[in-house]
Amino acid sequence: MAEQRQIRFGILGCATVARNLARTISLAPNATISAVGSRTAEKAAAFVAETECPATAKVYGSYDAVLDDPDVDAVYIPLPTGLHVRWAVLAAQKKKHVLLEKPVALNVAELDQILAACEASGVQFMDATAWMHHPRTAKMKEFLSDPLRFGQLKSMHSMLSYMFSADALKNDIRVKPDLDGLGALGDAGWYCIRAILWANDYELPESVTALRDPEVNEAGVILSCGASMKWKDGRVATFYCSFLTNMASDICAYGTAGKLRVHDFIIPFPGQPAPFYTLESFRPIEHGVEAELPQDVLLVREFCNLAGSGGAPEKKWAVISRKTQVVVDAVNASIHNGFETIEVVY
Repeated sequence: MAEQRQIRFGILGCATVARNLARTISLAPNATISAVGSRTAEKAAAFVAETECPATAKVYGSYDAVLDDPDVDAVYIPLPTGLHVRWAVLAAQKKKHVLLEKPVALNVAELDQILAACEASGVQFMDATAWMHHPRTAKMKEFLSDPLRFGQLKSMHSMLSYMFSADALKNDIRVKPDLDGLGALGDAGWYCIRAILWANDYELPESVTALRDPEVNEAGVILSCGASMKWKDGRVATFYCSFLTNMASDICAYGTAGKLRVHDFIIPFPGQPAPFYTLESFRPIEHGVEAELPQDVLLVREFCNLAGSGGAPEKKWAVISRKTQVVVDAVNASIHNGFETIEVVY
């Protein structure tokens, strides 16, 4: 796709993840930061001074001011999940394209409000799941779609975990029920579920059953959990996500003719090329995929291409986000309903 006009971003909030995205936007050829909003203008000014924001970026002491700025085409929203529905809906109503951190909402009902607002205003929606945009992901999908090399997908497991410090387990927003009440399920589980859906061509499972005895904190926020899924044709999948286990970022997919394994799927380990491994005709093969730009820059570039195209918004990203959220909701429902099997309904 040819590069389109440069998209001017407003950033709502100055969290660490926003700092990372500020650098990303500075590297994207078709994006720039036009404004930053925080709860105080001083905090927004410090953010601009300490990151790769251009010196021309405006600073505001409120999020509303960013949304009212006519020089802002799109907003990046890295706020706690509990605030997403309010600010994403307002952004869409102000005709701003929406790049939303994941998990995109606390439940699908909230996400539906966001997507309805985006559709009504004709603005582009995308979630910030960066690994989807690395060329390795497309290359792995080629293998999974090859009937001779991989065959039919039968089983899959995904895992994402990282060890929170003692301080993070008490103070990180992802363990606060009023900010990110989904905990590890929303933060790490989102990636695991997305990987499973991606491998299954985004066909939703028939049912989901959460694994018993998830670990929770004193406030009841999930710190680790897992679930199994099944499809009508016999395919199965499992995942595990945790804030209490050392770093793991794995996908294993098993087919009737081959196997796929990747051990750094959400962020490739430093160095190029990004690896993945296949087993074909009993032969283990290592593959490497080069990327012209980091995957988060590729995400921003794709978002800006769509936002600046002048055509109708691309709806596939909204559908993928909603399917991911539907499965997150089903796992959450299973956990809170005695680990019963939940039918997945789109």
